[in-house]
Amino acid sequence: MPGIDKLPIEETLEDSPQTRSLLGVFEEDAAAISNYINQLFQAMHRIYDAQNELSAATHLTSKLLKEYEKQRFPLGGDDEVMTSTLQQFAKVIDELSSCHAVLSTQLADAMMFPITQFKERDLKEILTLKEVFQIASNDHDAAITRYSRLSKRRENEKIKAEVTEDVYTSRKKQHQTMMHYFCALNTLQYKKKIAMLEPLLGYMQAQISFFKMGSENLTEQLEEFLTNIGTSVQNVRREMECEGENMQQTIEDLEVASDPLYLPDPDTTKFPVHRNLTRKAGYLNARNKTGLVSSSWERQFYFTQGGNLMSQARGDVAGGLVMDIDNCSVMAVDCEDRRYCFQITSFDGKKSSILQAESKKDYEEWICTINNISKQIYLSENPEEIAARVNQSALEAVTPSPSFQQRHESMRPTVQSRPPAARTSSTGSLGSESAALSALSLDSLVAPDTPIQFDIISPVSEDLPGQAKSSGQSGRRTNPFGESGGSKSETEDSILHQLFIVRFLGSMEVKSDENPDVVYETMRQILAARAIHNIFRMTESHLLVTCDCLKLIDPQTQVTRLRFPLPNVVLYATHQENKRLFGFVLRTSGGRVESRQTSVCYIFESNNEGEKICDSVGLAKQIAFHAELDRKASEKQKEIDRVKEKQQKELNKQKQIEKDLEEQSRLIAASSRSNQSSGEGQFVVLSSSQSEDSDLGEDGKKKRESEA
Repeated sequence: MPGIDKLPIEETLEDSPQTRSLLGVFEEDAAAISNYINQLFQAMHRIYDAQNELSAATHLTSKLLKEYEKQRFPLGGDDEVMTSTLQQFAKVIDELSSCHAVLSTQLADAMMFPITQFKERDLKEILTLKEVFQIASNDHDAAITRYSRLSKRRENEKIKAEVTEDVYTSRKKQHQTMMHYFCALNTLQYKKKIAMLEPLLGYMQAQISFFKMGSENLTEQLEEFLTNIGTSVQNVRREMECEGENMQQTIEDLEVASDPLYLPDPDTTKFPVHRNLTRKAGYLNARNKTGLVSSSWERQFYFTQGGNLMSQARGDVAGGLVMDIDNCSVMAVDCEDRRYCFQITSFDGKKSSILQAESKKDYEEWICTINNISKQIYLSENPEEIAARVNQSALEAVTPSPSFQQRHESMRPTVQSRPPAARTSSTGSLGSESAALSALSLDSLVAPDTPIQFDIISPVSEDLPGQAKSSGQSGRRTNPFGESGGSKSETEDSILHQLFIVRFLGSMEVKSDENPDVVYETMRQILAARAIHNIFRMTESHLLVTCDCLKLIDPQTQVTRLRFPLPNVVLYATHQENKRLFGFVLRTSGGRVESRQTSVCYIFESNNEGEKICDSVGLAKQIAFHAELDRKASEKQKEIDRVKEKQQKELNKQKQIEKDLEEQSRLIAASSRSNQSSGEGQFVVLSSSQSEDSDLGEDGKKKRESEA
C-alpha cells in the first residue's frame, strides 16, 4: 500500500498554528470518511434486511464503489491502487446482482459486523477524543491567560503557585490528549481501508460459499484477486499495528522528556539561554491600546522570517508582517503589572511594539535573537557562529571588567611611543596616531584634572553651559497624538529627520577642537574612568539629527533632554576599530572662565551605527550650509529688488512732478487767453454805447444817466 501522511506527534507540545491547520485537514478527512462509511453501511444494511431487494442493494453498493474516485478526501484522495481495487470490486458486484438468495447469518458476520464496528466504535472514538481535546485546549488557554496576568508583587506568591500548578496540569492534560487524538487520527487512515475492504471481502466469501454455481461465476482469476486483496488487508493491519506501537512508544518518550517543559517558567540552569540565535518562534502576548490610557493583551504565535517579525493567529493559513527588524532596537521595559516585557522599535522610530514572553528564558532569547537579526547576521553563511563572535566582541569592547588593563586590551591598537612630556598614564590611545598628534602632548588635547560627567543633566534642573534658556528648547514633550497644540516645532521645517538609539557614556571639556584625535582621547579617558570607578549604568536616549540641531530625547516620555545647535558642533568622529563608539565636540560660549569659548566632547555608544550617525551629521551640516548660502543669495536678491523698486519710485515721482508742471503751464496759458478775450469784449461794448449816445443826443444821455 502507498505511504500515508500522518500528524507529527512530536510537535503536539509546541501546538503551533501550522500543526493546528494540519489537524484541521485530518478532522475534515475524518468527517468525509464518516460520511462515506455511513452511506456504505446503509447500502450493505439493505442487503442484509431484504433479500428481495438484494439486486437493487448490490447495484447501489456497486454504484457507491464506482463513485469513490470522485470523492475528494483531503488525505489519500489520489490513491490509484485503492481506486482501481474498488473499481474491480464494483465490476464483480455487478455480475453478482442477479443472485437473489443470501444467507443472513453469513452476511451479518462477514459483512455487517466489521463496518458496524468501525462506524460505532472507531468513528465515535474520534468524536469523543475531539471533544475532550477541545475542552483541554480551552482549559489550557484559560490557565495561560490567568498566568499572564500574574502580578509582580511578592504577596501574590500563593496565587502564583496555584496558577503555575494550574498551567502545569492543563498543559499536561492538553499534551497527552492531543497526542492520543493524533494517534487515533493517524490510525484512522489505516482503519478506513480495512473498514471498506474487509466487509467487501466477507461479502464475496459469503457469496462464494452460498452459491453452488460459484465455480461457474467466480473464475480462478477472481479468486486470485480476492486472495491478493486479503493479503493486502493483512499487510495494512500489520503496518497499522507496527505504526501504533511506534506512536505509543513516541508518546511515552515525549511524556518523560516534556515533563519539565510543562512549567511555564522552566529553570534556566537546566535549560540554558541560547544567545546566538538568528531564528525564533513561539507564543507572545502583544499589547494593544484600546483607549487613551487603557490597553489589552492578545496572545499570538510570533516567528522571525529573515529580517521580518511575523505573527499568526490560530486558524490563519499564513502569518502576517508585524515589523521590519533590520537595524531595529530592542530593550527590556517595565510594562504595567506584567513580567518579561520588551519593546521593539523600528529603525526610523515611527513604529514600536511591546511584547510579553512566557518565561525568563524566552524573554532573554527573544531579545538576543532580535538584536542579532537587527545586525543582519542572518545573511551570512554561519549566522550562529558570527553572532557568537559579535556578541563576544561587543562584550569585550563595551562591558567594563574589574581589571583596567584587561578592559582596554581588546580595544587598543599597537602601543606607540610617546614624547617624554606626555603623561605616563596615557600609554595608548583608542584611535590611530596621526602625524599632528605626534608633535603634541595629550595635555594639549584634554585639560588636566578635567571633571567627567557620566550622566545627562535634566533640562529642568540645570542648563547646558553656554546654552541660553529659552522656553520650548528644553523639556518639551512631543504630543503623542501628532498635534501641534498651537505652537510650531522648531524642527518642523527641517528637511532632514533621522533618529538613532544611543547610550550616553560621558562628556568632558577639551582644549582643542580641530583634530579627531581629541575625540579618541576623550573616549579612552571616559572608558577608563568608568572601569576604574565601576560605573556600568548608561542612559539610553533617541538622538534626533536635523538641519538645525541635535536632540537627545527620552524614549519613554519623549521629553528633550539636551539640545545641541548644529553650528556649534565643530567636530565629530567614530572610533576606527569599535564602530559602535562615536563622539562630537560642541563649541559653546562661557565655561569655567567667563568671556571665552569652551569646547565639550560628548561620547556615545550606538547599535553599530557610529558611521551612520557621523554621515547623518555631515549631511545635516551640508544641508544647513547650502540653506545658509541660499538664504544669503535670497537676501541679496531682495536688496537688489528693493533698490530697483526705490529707483522706480523716484522715477515715477519725477514724472509726476513734470506732469504737474505741464498742467500748471497749460492752466496759466488758458487763463491768459481768457483774460485777453474779456478785455476786447469790454472795448466793443464801450464803442457801441458811445455810438448810441451820439445818436440819442442830449435828452437820451440824461435819461440813461437817470436810469443808471
